[in-house]
Amino acid sequence: MSWKKRMQEFPLHIMLLPGVILTLLFSYVPMAGIVMAFQKFQPSKGIFHSKWIGLENFNYMLDLPNFTSVLWNSVYIAVLKIIAGLIVPIIAALLLNEVSKAFFKRTVQTIIYFPHFLSWVILGGIFIDILSPSSGLVNEFLGFFGIKPIFFLGNEHWFPVTLVVSDTWKNFGYGTIVYLAALTGIDQSLYEAAVVDGAGRWKQTLHVTLPGMMPIITLMTVLSLGNVLNAGFEQVFNLYSPMVYSTGDIIDTFVYRIGLLDAQYGVATAVGLFKSVISFVLIVLSNKLANKYAGYRVF
Repeated sequence: MSWKKRMQEFPLHIMLLPGVILTLLFSYVPMAGIVMAFQKFQPSKGIFHSKWIGLENFNYMLDLPNFTSVLWNSVYIAVLKIIAGLIVPIIAALLLNEVSKAFFKRTVQTIIYFPHFLSWVILGGIFIDILSPSSGLVNEFLGFFGIKPIFFLGNEHWFPVTLVVSDTWKNFGYGTIVYLAALTGIDQSLYEAAVVDGAGRWKQTLHVTLPGMMPIITLMTVLSLGNVLNAGFEQVFNLYSPMVYSTGDIIDTFVYRIGLLDAQYGVATAVGLFKSVISFVLIVLSNKLANKYAGYRVF
């Protein structure tokens, strides 16, 4: 690269500098704290003087009676969210694609996109109100059909379902953007040929639209593998209670309670490191699968 070319690009590198500094400060410098996973950490002594205990924190973590259920809850809830987060946006995109009225289409898009930009602190309060077994709108509606009130946020069987449904409702509108973009890339002559062959809208969807969307569907599916252990801390933290720990407690909330509430910093760091290593392996695997089946590469 010539000196003149480098000088032309120098302002662009300067613009990147604040982002690089923030990434170093908040993503890389804190990684020094990983050593706490191998220490009997005491805040008064710090990471440089705390006792080194090797893998004892990991052994303690694996011996915890509820760790297996926490791991299972994380995987179970995350997998259900991934499945629903793929299917519902695809269906929504297909339905929106069939709408011919531009004003109505834009209105619907705006309405379903809006919840994505609300935090779980706000939505948590809303869901607590509307799902209340005594005065919630959902249970009042079910009462018209003779169904007894359901404690969605306090019943261990209903709580995971509530998490998946509410998360899908919040994010599916934003997810439709990807699939609507994929629909615009389908060759329109394929639809014309399908009409000539006598295919109706349903046949066109099956044999033209879905095959045309398949590359992006495959890509989004394999990339979502890296989130198998990310069941959504903000959502669970704002909605769960001790009544649903058996089916709703996930790794992130488990780490929060052990680390910040019980002050077992070494064990909490060990659990977090365990999750990070597995997530890293899954992300590498998903990128390889994305490259193999969808021709997508991050680097």
